[in-house]
Amino acid sequence: MRIVTGNDLATGDVTWWTGQGWSRHIEEAVDAGAHAEAIAREEEAARRVNGPYVIEATVTADGPRPAHIKDRIRALGPTVRPDLTLKPADPAAGSWVI
Repeated sequence: MRIVTGNDLATGDVTWWTGQGWSRHIEEAVDAGAHAEAIAREEEAARRVNGPYVIEATVTADGPRPAHIKDRIRALGPTVRPDLTLKPADPAAGSWVI
């Protein structure tokens, strides 16, 4: 499985390609397959995401699991403050006011 990740332009949040847009929740990421690099280029050119790149992942019951530890950490959030990690079931996740 190949998924596309990047950062939100306004907030810097880690985002994942959903097939129709971007989400802060890796569970919503889709397999971009052979089109992954093209998607990353198009989305960056359209200024919808910053620094997109393609990663390898495996399919699990909980959604995609990045193959590399760096991207697993990006998917879960900060490691120094467990209370700040992204909790997808939390309705307040994504409603930050900056």
